[in-house]
Amino acid sequence: IRELADDLTRSVQGRDVETRDRAILVSVTAGRSNHELALHLDELRELARAADDTICDTLTQNRRQVDHKTVVGRGKLQDLMIMAFQSDVDLVIFDQDISPAQARTLSERMELRVIDRTQLILDIFAQNASSPEGRAQVELAQLRYRLPRLRRSGRTFSQQAGGIGTRGPGETQLEVDRRRLMRRIT
Repeated sequence: IRELADDLTRSVQGRDVETRDRAILVSVTAGRSNHELALHLDELRELARAADDTICDTLTQNRRQVDHKTVVGRGKLQDLMIMAFQSDVDLVIFDQDISPAQARTLSERMELRVIDRTQLILDIFAQNASSPEGRAQVELAQLRYRLPRLRRSGRTFSQQAGGIGTRGPGETQLEVDRRRLMRRIT
């Protein structure tokens, strides 16, 4: 009975508590008023709840424009890293759309998963798609979103051996992944 009770307490709406992502929400004003910022953060909070993420904290920054490398400034990035470490989070959700380079830079510096509002919405659709057509449409949207965000995962091996008189080093893993993604989209 004790094991059953433990299983029931760990399960929330069919999803284990351990698999729920603990997240920090981040937004930069970038020309928006405080009222608009509050509305955007409330909406982002509700989207995160719909995705069944646990919101641990929020971070805002007043700037004229987002930083081209890290969205937030250097000091706020350090504050965000400290906040993430103290709150033991797995995920950082940005209110702004972030470029693939920004996402890569942020995830490498913080060693956390970083997503933006668009990725969060796609995740919600993926969780709730029930018909085969709906699942196919969501998968297509996710694949198209992921395509420019592919990156090397440290595996730069070749599919062919290079040498004198051969055709060259062959494909890298990134090229193979991109080709597979394009085939799946097709």
